[in-house]
Amino acid sequence: MSSIGATYQEDAVIQKKRWIILIVLNLFTFMSTLDGSIVNIALPVLVKELQLPVAQVEWVTTGYLMAICSVILFFGKLGDIAGKIRIFKLGMIIFTIGSLLCGLSHSLPLLIAARVIQAVGASMTMANSQGIVTDIFPSTERGKALGLIGTFVSLGSIAGPSLGGIIVSTMGWEYIFWVNLPIGLIAIVLGWKVLPKDLVRVKSRIDLPGSMLFAVFIVTLFAGLLLGQQLGYGDNRILASLIAAAITFIAFLIVELRRKQPLLQLSLFKNPLFSLSIFCAFLVFVSNFCFNIIAPFYAQNMLNMSPFSAGFLLMLFPISMVIVAPLSGALSDKIGSELLTFSGLIVMVIAQFGLARLHEGSPVLLVGTWIAMLGIGSGLFGSPNNSLVMSTVPRTQLGSAGSVNSLVRNVGMVVGITVATSILFNVMSSKAGYRVTGLIEGRPDIFLSGMHVVFLTSSCICLLSALLTGWRLFSSRKAKRLSV
Repeated sequence: MSSIGATYQEDAVIQKKRWIILIVLNLFTFMSTLDGSIVNIALPVLVKELQLPVAQVEWVTTGYLMAICSVILFFGKLGDIAGKIRIFKLGMIIFTIGSLLCGLSHSLPLLIAARVIQAVGASMTMANSQGIVTDIFPSTERGKALGLIGTFVSLGSIAGPSLGGIIVSTMGWEYIFWVNLPIGLIAIVLGWKVLPKDLVRVKSRIDLPGSMLFAVFIVTLFAGLLLGQQLGYGDNRILASLIAAAITFIAFLIVELRRKQPLLQLSLFKNPLFSLSIFCAFLVFVSNFCFNIIAPFYAQNMLNMSPFSAGFLLMLFPISMVIVAPLSGALSDKIGSELLTFSGLIVMVIAQFGLARLHEGSPVLLVGTWIAMLGIGSGLFGSPNNSLVMSTVPRTQLGSAGSVNSLVRNVGMVVGITVATSILFNVMSSKAGYRVTGLIEGRPDIFLSGMHVVFLTSSCICLLSALLTGWRLFSSRKAKRLSV
């Protein structure tokens, strides 16, 4: 094991290859986050081909997210102990094998099992990519590099429905998994050539009790949230699942506080800048996934667009984000992150309020403008916020911090989906006078009523994040004035 004092930034050969290393990291960052949402648009096809109800087929998506969240902290800690680059390399191979098996699976149990294999590989790469970047890039370029990782995270999670629609309609559902194979193999070959050996490792033990408790917490929480949409949150089984999640989480915190080498370094959260940045990231992903789950229905059912055309309209979000996020990351290296994160959230609040005012006959140009603005706001926020999160952490805990950041993102996705669908169906049920769990033929007004409340809620979530970030900006500037 090399000493912690050694750094990649002192190695001229590694510094020459640092941007190629970033490309390898970003390829897997994009694919692993893309696979969390790309399946959604193929669910109707899977329902027909596998001849199963929607509620069962949805586990192809939720099983993947559940598995990632269950083990991501474990792999973040393992990265600190065994080496972040070693775990990342292994994750690349497992994810690519999982992708191959997904496309070959023609029964639901086999497909869900293959998705879990895929998720294990994805969590190994997600948990360690930000820590590797923070280790390799000098502080003058770290914001730009983390910004690009943040861009590919958001791009992958948001581009899923639009890119998936194009692939499913032209090639078939298997190819939403098989498209990963050539990219994965290229990234694996590149990775073995350019990724250096691990320099930073921590002498520690794996926290098995903490790992088990956290996995049970995630499974019971997600099962309660996602099944609650189908059965209603008053169902005794759902209540039991959510109570079990709360008890397990409390037990997890007690165990972590007592262990000398915990799975999750709770001391990370004593840093108010880290905690605030993580919480704001969570709120933004909740808000964005409210948009992500509702917008395809609005485009196809209210604007009468084909899945192909709707896919291109929704692509305005990731495209505008891809343009803005690297610029925002580079700018954060020069002027700091606080002003950029605040500005991005204000743009997002305005865009969400705009989306809340759309109706059946809204011009496509206006819809596209609000979607693009949402992407611009997300791009302005994401890169500097990632930089803030990772810059507050000691080198020996970068794997843990990166895994917390990725965990928060994935939990935010699930909470966003849950919030959006729960509000949508509750409002629609109230308007219709009976329980509604889908679109009602010939009643666009009922869907629009639900959609308006969803987007007003997501704009309020963004506003809360903006207020917290505004307070962070004010505090930072006040501290700088006092230090002068």
